Formats: sequence, structure tokens, C-alpha cells
Amino acid sequence: MDLRQLPALNALKAFEAAARHESFSRAADELFVTHGAVSHQIRALEAELGVALFARDGKRVRLTDTGRRYATRVTDALTRLAQATQEIRAGDRERRLVVSMLSSFAARWVTPRIGSFIEAHPQWDVELQSTNQLTDFTREDVDVAIRFGFGNYPGLHVELLLDEIFFPACAPGFNGGKLPEDPRELANLPLLRSDDELWRPWFDAAGLQDMPEPKRGVLYQDSSNLLQAAMDGQGVALVRRSLAMHEITQGRLVRLFKDIDGPSPWRYYFICSPQRMQTERVRAFHDWVFDEVARFKRLYEDACEAGPLMTAAAAALRVDER
Repeated sequence: MDLRQLPALNALKAFEAAARHESFSRAADELFVTHGAVSHQIRALEAELGVALFARDGKRVRLTDTGRRYATRVTDALTRLAQATQEIRAGDRERRLVVSMLSSFAARWVTPRIGSFIEAHPQWDVELQSTNQLTDFTREDVDVAIRFGFGNYPGLHVELLLDEIFFPACAPGFNGGKLPEDPRELANLPLLRSDDELWRPWFDAAGLQDMPEPKRGVLYQDSSNLLQAAMDGQGVALVRRSLAMHEITQGRLVRLFKDIDGPSPWRYYFICSPQRMQTERVRAFHDWVFDEVARFKRLYEDACEAGPLMTAAAAALRVDER
């Protein structure tokens, strides 16, 4: 058998999911891709095989007799491949701690802190998965997820980890060091934009009901890039406390208008399956991350008391005291 003649694995996975659901849309949801991507993969597979695997009736699809026979064999082959992969991984699985979280939270909150967990628990290999997709604990090999949302995750162990707020911040040297002292001054300054952090709720909290949402300038899709733009002096950014506090305590950003918090409808949650919560590695990570959150809250309160011009030297001293 010439294995080089096999269809692409992604096409087979798309076909298997679509065959099982008899729906391209439900297959797309399961695979975290678009309906069009599944349709394209299956049409390419049909063209490669020279047969129709599905009969199309408007938006409805159903397996042809050939497609049904092929689906049975493909499902069996993919299942055996998955089992073989799981068996190979099983040898070191108990030594791995797999944590899934948003890319921005991983980069700005977890990465600067994770060294202390690794140092305290050298027996486990930590794998941080940075993704904006929700974790399916029934199909994915993940121990813990930290998600930014409403906390509605049925059937899972869910704990509130951290509340969130939004506030404006900029580089200390922005605008030649002449930082705004009144929220109304923002009307004459470049405001950085993001899909995740909209200015409208903060404007309302600041009493700026007539100030419109910024429409000009670069739109940043990733919160880490938004923070970097602010640190580079490109303008004033509306930032999340969880992502910006490290940069503020290091003196790379300055929080503006410390008495005005923008509300957040979302919060961070610690999520895992009830079974994984009983494992030693997940319990250890749970205790560590909640301890880090408690330290983070104390640091934030100290920074607020010290005022927006808290120096990097003072912040470094606090880190050393840990």
C-alpha cells in the first residue's frame, strides 16, 4: 500500500465529523472552523476520490451509500490512530500539566509568574496552551483551562479566579510627559482601539456620555499588541487590570484617572473536569494560581495607594519581598 496516496488528514477529520453529524455546520462547530472550511475540505476529498460522499439538498446534507461505507472505515481508522497516540502519550502523561488559556493572559499574567510554580514542582512538565477557543474536556487532552467569560460551563468544576476592570494607561513619556489630568482631555489625544476593550463603558463611568467610541487609527485584535503600542508611546489605551499591572509596576505604563474604573461583564474562571480536580498536579496548580491572584490583588491595592507615578524601583522592591 502506498501511503502517499492517502487523502489529507484534515480532510478526513472534516469528513468524519460531518458524517457523524450529517451536518457541515455542526462539524464546523466541533472542529472550531467555519462551515465553508468544512465544505471546501469535503468537496476536495470528493474530487480526489472521484465519488460523491454527500447528497446536497439546499442547506441539508446526507450521506450517500458510498459515503456511509467510507465513513465507517474512516471512523475506525481515526479511532485506532487516536488510541495509538494516546497510548504513546500515556507513558509520560502523569508528568505533564496541560493548561489552556487566552493568549493575552498567558503572555501578560501567567508567563511572568509561572517560574515559581515550576521551581516548586520540578516533577511536572508544564505545557501552556495559548488559544482563544473554548476547551472541550471530553475530546482534548487538557488538565485546566482559565477562561475570560460569564462562568457558565455546565458539568465542569468552575471557580471564580479574578474579577476584571478596565482603565486608561499610557507610556510615562507619552505626549512629552504631559499626561492628561482630566478625562475630557482624552478628546484631543490618540486613543488606541481594540475589539476586546471598548471605550464606551469607561466613558460612561467617567461622565463622558457625549464622547464617541474611537473610529480612527489601528484596530488591535490582540490585547498584548495593544499594550505594546501603548508602551511604545502611540497613544492612550484602555487596558485590562490583569494584563497591564505588571507593566505599570515596572514603570513601563502609567495608569490614568485612578479613581475611575471601567466595568467588565467578564471575569476569569478556573475550569477543569471534576475528575482532573482530584489529581495532585491540578490541585497543586490550583493552589498556586489562587495564591498568585491574592498577591496580585495586594500589589494592585498598593499601587493604587502609591498613585499613578509609582516608580519601577519601588515595584522591584515589592517583587524582591515576595
